[in-house]
Amino acid sequence: MHGSGNVFRDLGRENAGIEQLKALLAAEIIKALNRERLTVRSVHARTGIAAADFSRIRNADLAKFSADRLMTILNRLGAHVEVKIRVRRVEPVRAEATA
Repeated sequence: MHGSGNVFRDLGRENAGIEQLKALLAAEIIKALNRERLTVRSVHARTGIAAADFSRIRNADLAKFSADRLMTILNRLGAHVEVKIRVRRVEPVRAEATA
């Protein structure tokens, strides 16, 4: 069986699309921090965003972040965020298919 390309959807999460987006944005933030060898304290001084927020992002604790906030953080790190959206119809799961 192949995955859908979204681990959150494969796990049956209700907001799989937004969780996937947030995870991708957080990964880009972590890449930027690693690439520039920034500590959470130094990135706080550079961006004005709390060091604790960067610690949460590094630990994949994204519950308190909106996608918009993560994009703002990337912008403050000097990145330009471009989001492309593809909408696909999801077929409902039939009861006998899950039994």
